[in-house]
Amino acid sequence: MNAIGYTRLSAKDQSKYSLSDQEASIRDYCSRNNLDLTALFKDNGQCSDTFDRADFMALEAFIKKHKGNVRYLIVMAHDRFSRDISEALGKIKSFEQKYRLKVLSIDEPLDLDPDDPDVFIHRAFKYLMANQELLSIRKRTRRGIRNALESGRYVNMAPVGYKNERDAEGKSILVVVEEKAEIIQEIFRKYLKGMPIGQIHTEAKRDGLNRSGNSVIPRILSTSLYAGLIKLPASLKQPERYVKAIHTPIISESDFWLAQQMLDNRIPLKTHLKSDFPLRGILKCWCGHHMTAAWSKGKSKQYVYYFCKQHRAVNVSGAKLHKQFREILEHLSLTEEHLNYLTTEINEHFKVALELQVKQLALKSSQLKEVDNNIDRLEAKFMKEEIESVTYKKWYKKYNIERAELTSAIIDLKQDNSSHWKELRKKLPLLTNIPKVYEGIDAEQQFMLIKTVFDHGLVYLNGTVRTPKINPVFSHNSLILKEKGLLYIEQPSDIWEKTPTCSEVRDRT
Repeated sequence: MNAIGYTRLSAKDQSKYSLSDQEASIRDYCSRNNLDLTALFKDNGQCSDTFDRADFMALEAFIKKHKGNVRYLIVMAHDRFSRDISEALGKIKSFEQKYRLKVLSIDEPLDLDPDDPDVFIHRAFKYLMANQELLSIRKRTRRGIRNALESGRYVNMAPVGYKNERDAEGKSILVVVEEKAEIIQEIFRKYLKGMPIGQIHTEAKRDGLNRSGNSVIPRILSTSLYAGLIKLPASLKQPERYVKAIHTPIISESDFWLAQQMLDNRIPLKTHLKSDFPLRGILKCWCGHHMTAAWSKGKSKQYVYYFCKQHRAVNVSGAKLHKQFREILEHLSLTEEHLNYLTTEINEHFKVALELQVKQLALKSSQLKEVDNNIDRLEAKFMKEEIESVTYKKWYKKYNIERAELTSAIIDLKQDNSSHWKELRKKLPLLTNIPKVYEGIDAEQQFMLIKTVFDHGLVYLNGTVRTPKINPVFSHNSLILKEKGLLYIEQPSDIWEKTPTCSEVRDRT
């Protein structure tokens, strides 16, 4: 009589029997019972709670092909067949009914009657014990992983920017991959600056990010590991929380939490930056929707047009709009008088800032302590079931954003910022010719520059450009811009009130 054998060993198997031991036992059983072992199937590193295993599926195909010629499937023990009681008994019954194939372990006789109630109970008990062992293995694995996470050690597959290594004790640890880490840092920097996610992805792939899909960048931005934080899932006794990781962070905690705040409030904007359409992603229609741009073919050449998808019939000439925008940039440039004034103001501000630094440090430290107390009180309320999980998560994120911002502020206050001011003073003269700066940079940098000046965006209405607010540094010619109909600023700044501002005819205003 013909028989086939099956052996299995999982990646995290607790069995003391190797594949070779299982094979030897099966061959010995077939020899003792005069069975012809026609095939032997081996699954190495496969799970026990499913039959979607590579060699087991080949085994089923073999049985189907040789239906009626194979009478027995021999395993060393039933837990090698499966550790899921319902799956195992169902598969055994299926084999018997479809192929008249009997599944036997090496401690069972050939003439065993599967329909005997005692046999059924005996087998069910074996699979029940195997199932219990599977659940125990999983519990130990989960407990081991959680213990590692609680100690700040991440044990799963490393995200982009890190690689899995072993420390001196042989334990898992994440190690920074410098060239990939720079890509991650750029992703966070660009997102916090306001660059559209689609463009960030395009730039990142150009720099070497080998990930595709619309959710790649949001997933990266939501990964707390980059900030040196491990997200610990909620358990029966503890709420969801974050613990300090032992690996080196790639970004700051404050940048991570600010990104989470932006992700929660973001309105998806799919914008592909091109130097031909510098205002795309910045300019909005009067209805509030972002205007897009495209080339349109004329009689002799192509022209750039901006338009709103909600009002497709209305096209705005790109040439006209770009010329108008360049005039706006010219009036944003600082004169020597304004530059000197700004330099003096910054110098005075720097002196005052140094005097206030100690007081600010004490205040921020006190606020940080209060936030920590708020987090402790929040966790205590959750443990006492005084608040729901949704409420806990909402306030936990809010407090952590506050905590990260305060921590970042404290770090900045402890630093000597004199070198930063020296560097800033070197760059200030560039502000006297904004158009030249703008034309000398690429599309990405142009987008960042416009976002820096017009953080609240621009609105196009009846041939004029409007903005809710402008960066105060560039608001000195706001009256001239308004008089010319180039730009209307709804909330003018008072930063230049101490210095005279003149119109084109040099009238003091």
